[in-house]
Amino acid sequence: MRILGIDPGFERLGVAVLEKNKGDKKESVVFSECFKTSAKLEFSGRLHLIGAEVKKIIKKYKPEVLAIETLFLNTNQKTVMRVAEARGVAIYEAVQAGLKVFEASPPQIKIAVTGYGRSDKAQINKMVKILVDFNPVRGREGSQRPSASNGTDDELDAIAIALTAFAHLRNL
Repeated sequence: MRILGIDPGFERLGVAVLEKNKGDKKESVVFSECFKTSAKLEFSGRLHLIGAEVKKIIKKYKPEVLAIETLFLNTNQKTVMRVAEARGVAIYEAVQAGLKVFEASPPQIKIAVTGYGRSDKAQINKMVKILVDFNPVRGREGSQRPSASNGTDDELDAIAIALTAFAHLRNL
């Protein structure tokens, strides 16, 4: 099974595709990236780029499930609304492609990855690196880049979200 994990944002979108086949001990990272949009673009243009990128990744890697983080309350309402719109674009593209959608809150992700709902970023990143096999992945331009084990926080968050979906699906 393949799961597309997305850590939503409109400036930076953490994206990871994880796979686990019967008999595998760990989930493997097939692809990960931190997709960035320029602040110089109009917001609608940024949403368009996010949608196109998600669509391209779904077409290339053929995941069966989209795992995406739910929003948490933030004091900056404008930021929350824009992240919500970016989430909506990703969910729309996933549903259009026939993917099931799995949503998890930050505490649910922390519990699934570390066993503790108030884990900090360092604890989550450490556990992600232990829990998955990192294969060499290719960046957006197709050039070889370091494995996701050295990836950005956004990539590691996307991996954690996908791991949460695997844990949830395993328990069904």
